[in-house]
Amino acid sequence: MADTKIPPRTDVERAAGERTEPVSRRSTRTRATAGEGRMAALLVSPTLLVLTIVVLYPTVMALRQSLYGPKGLDPKTGFIRTTEPFVGLKNYADIFGAAGDRFWNAFWNTTLFTVVTVGLETVTGVAMALIMHKAFRGRALVRAGILVPWAVPTTISALLWRWIFNSDGVANALLGHQVLWTTEGFHAKVAVIVAEVWKTAPFIGLLVLAGLQVIPKDVYEAARLDGAGPPRQFWHITLPLVKPALLVAMLFRCMDALRMFDLPYILIGAQKNSVETLSMLAQNEASNVRFGPASAYAVLLFLYVFLIALAFVRLLGADLVGNGEGRGGNSGRRRMPLSRRTEVTA
Repeated sequence: MADTKIPPRTDVERAAGERTEPVSRRSTRTRATAGEGRMAALLVSPTLLVLTIVVLYPTVMALRQSLYGPKGLDPKTGFIRTTEPFVGLKNYADIFGAAGDRFWNAFWNTTLFTVVTVGLETVTGVAMALIMHKAFRGRALVRAGILVPWAVPTTISALLWRWIFNSDGVANALLGHQVLWTTEGFHAKVAVIVAEVWKTAPFIGLLVLAGLQVIPKDVYEAARLDGAGPPRQFWHITLPLVKPALLVAMLFRCMDALRMFDLPYILIGAQKNSVETLSMLAQNEASNVRFGPASAYAVLLFLYVFLIALAFVRLLGADLVGNGEGRGGNSGRRRMPLSRRTEVTA
């Protein structure tokens, strides 16, 4: 049987083959990427649909409603309007004009409650997490006791603290003199802050506890061998490693505190200048059938919450995902010199 020899490939055929193989691999990779993109869009579409129905549609309708005024009396005809008149940006102009004092009072109350409560909840929550993380007898009972306030509905919590801050309640009995906590004044703010911190500090403690449980014990063993005491271990090991979980908890609490409504509404009451928040202000306008101004307050509150959340994520975005690269993303990485990379490759 005669030997069949395959002629060697010419330079032209070899070059054509080298050009063909990368193109085929690129086309296969493109098809795979397109398929993954379609699968990702299919998986995310239910979430996007729910967000559209729950968030986007109400926001658009509130923005539309804020451009209309109350029915009231038509000055041209002298009859009651059957439809709400289009007033454009008049509701927003009234908020910063005629109703400016009430708006700014509610704005600063909301900001004060957010800053003070989130700060106190962060300190208290970290302390709770450290206690719950320790191994001791009865730890399960202590954890349950710490997490009970978070499980109590806000309405029940407000009624409980209203009984505590009553004129003849537990708070005045402990202080030894009578303070009217549920009336106008600075003491009303203190009552709301105390009740809010008691209610929501366990939430931050729970998230920080989850971050503590993923820290390897070897890190603390090494620090202990190096002579680091508990304070140094906390500042240089515990706090940096739980920072992503702590920042996420603070972000959630900031967004929740900015929308505070039910606790001061039940604990102190409606239309109290000392504790009136933006949510309470919007609800008061809606209860008086002034849906246009109420929607304008709701839109401003939405923008306030959105800007705070956006600033939080933009300034601390890298820390929120825990990559430790700072605000510059990949800019914090040290690049290896080209000559060094060449030596490693060789």
